[in-house]
Amino acid sequence: MSNLMRDSLIMAQTKDENLGYMSDMALELAQMAEDAGLATLAYIFRMAALEASTANSELNEQDDLPRRVTSH
Repeated sequence: MSNLMRDSLIMAQTKDENLGYMSDMALELAQMAEDAGLATLAYIFRMAALEASTANSELNEQDDLPRRVTSH
């Protein structure tokens, strides 16, 4: 495996981990805001968590694209 491919894989894994962390953190903040009676802020944090998890799944789908397009 070339260094470029290895580095690219490491960067993709790091991005995946970061998006997962952001999603988890946003959900925790949403719960804290809800507990404090801040429903609007809780909603915003939930939307941020959804955005991070959606970006995470889109990132994974993009990684699969070259394998789906080629015949081999």
